[in-house]
Amino acid sequence: MSEHEILLSVQNLSTHFFTQQGIAKAVQEVSFDIPDGHMTALVGESGCGKSVTSLSILRLIPDPPGKIVGGKILFKGQNLLELSEHRMRAIRGNDIAMIFQEPMTSLNPVFTIGNQIVEAISLHQGIKGNAAWDMAIDMLTKVGIADPARRVQEYPHQLSGGMRQRAMIAMALSCSPSLLIADEPTTALDVTIQAQILELLKKLQNENRMSILLITHDLGVVAETAQTVVVMYASRVVEKADVQSLFGSPRHPYTQGLLRSLPRLGQRRKRLDVIGGSVPNPVAFPSGCKFHPRCPIGAKDPHCQACEPPLQEVQPGHAVACWYAEGYRR
Repeated sequence: MSEHEILLSVQNLSTHFFTQQGIAKAVQEVSFDIPDGHMTALVGESGCGKSVTSLSILRLIPDPPGKIVGGKILFKGQNLLELSEHRMRAIRGNDIAMIFQEPMTSLNPVFTIGNQIVEAISLHQGIKGNAAWDMAIDMLTKVGIADPARRVQEYPHQLSGGMRQRAMIAMALSCSPSLLIADEPTTALDVTIQAQILELLKKLQNENRMSILLITHDLGVVAETAQTVVVMYASRVVEKADVQSLFGSPRHPYTQGLLRSLPRLGQRRKRLDVIGGSVPNPVAFPSGCKFHPRCPIGAKDPHCQACEPPLQEVQPGHAVACWYAEGYRR
């Protein structure tokens, strides 16, 4: 892929938190690209570093205790980590927008939905007064909220969960960003509303030729929406590929375990497969491959327990970090 097609390039990003218990290495040497106009999914269990990666992109890591200790984040060719805070504030919300998994923690309860959308439009677009309000109503219309002229005057608690999430999407897209970061945008919603929100994101992506970084633990969502998948485990990327390759031929034992745990039509077994154990503590990661305590191969192999495999391309566009992956060169 030529350089001009890459909107965002995360290169060897490392973010640590310096705590009384020790250094929590939440993100270590994470690298991936987001092409212009594509949806890239960042997947993994809770605690693997997905949300910290997204907050690092926007430089919203609280310091102290957190700090981006290495790497580059290239957005349209410029390294975001080298920009002043003033310049970064201009990019947040305007060029890169973010929606969160629980809108009630992101929307201000004492201001109307309209006031909050208008604030974003006025701050980044310089449009004020009636023109900004008209834009806010238009954005609520685009995200499928009925009677937008009335809803724009309402407060977050007056809206349902699905409508609040739509309002968050309207606010995020009000300045026509090039990149939208969606952090678990459907987690708190029921299944019907989840499907509506995902369809809305795909529709708006196509209309605006916008790139999306979708952060989720739900591989079912990934299969329906994303074009590229980045799998994280315990602070590192363990596999990345296009969605067809990853679902058709997963190479890492962790990815294989995630796919086996998905329910399938016609499945007669009463219980789903599970990955035993849990994500390790980032203050005290195991030596070698971080997945080895939970891996059927790594738990018995001294090499896996002693040496961490680097991320390596095993076929064009498909990279994996596993000593025993098909095509991996030891």
